[in-house]
Amino acid sequence: MRHSLPLAPQFYVTAPQPCPYLEGRMERKLFTALQGETAEALNNSLSKQGFRRSQNVLYRPSCADCAACLSARIDVASFRPSKSQRRTTKRNADLERRATSPWATEQQYDLFRTYLDARHADGGMADMDVFEFAAMIEETPIRSRVVEYTDDQDALAAVCLTDVLDDGVSMVYSFYQPDQAWRSFGTYMILDHIEIAREAGLPYVYLGYWVPGSAKMGYKSRFSGLEVFRKNRWQQVPDPEEVEADTHPLSTDPIAEQVANISLPGIRPAKG
Repeated sequence: MRHSLPLAPQFYVTAPQPCPYLEGRMERKLFTALQGETAEALNNSLSKQGFRRSQNVLYRPSCADCAACLSARIDVASFRPSKSQRRTTKRNADLERRATSPWATEQQYDLFRTYLDARHADGGMADMDVFEFAAMIEETPIRSRVVEYTDDQDALAAVCLTDVLDDGVSMVYSFYQPDQAWRSFGTYMILDHIEIAREAGLPYVYLGYWVPGSAKMGYKSRFSGLEVFRKNRWQQVPDPEEVEADTHPLSTDPIAEQVANISLPGIRPAKG
């Protein structure tokens, strides 16, 4: 008997677990599988609604009593580099960018392990082995690229797993040489992805989540042209210092209401 995937994706909620960004709070995610012939269209649609991809899953924070995590992107046309960012670009002028198909290599994994051991030894990815790393890179049902940066000795210095959307590029995960802090790799790769999007005629660079007040996320707020997905729409952020984390216990809509308000490709949203 022939079976086909359901016309509409099914959404699920993860069990609560300690929040990695705000002490004393619990995080929860709303997620759905990314599979089948509609994977590309679904990824494009949900990325515009604050979702992120992790392998074949799309997820969005859906905490019971907090809405501090904001999906962030840069409007390429509005971006203007600061003096510090221009200096970062000059410091990395020796790097060569190379975009390849999503295929994991031993060189990438060695850099990944070096990065984790130095920066995130107690993080959730600390125990990833080479097979799990390969899955993270290669298990993508959509158009993805591995963007590698090599120095003038052809040594691998930084890597970013990047998705290509119909309206931009999404920086899924990046890692780099931790002993070259002077390069400011995190900032540089965002700057270069802005250039990648500009070269491709794409309007946005998706950065993942930004939590106002979180030191781990602070670097994302230093880019002009920043927009966040808040209250079901993208909003410009003229001054990140004025954005406060929304931790009110009534800040999050019920799950059923959240799902009902999600716009799906080829499916009209339910009328209220």
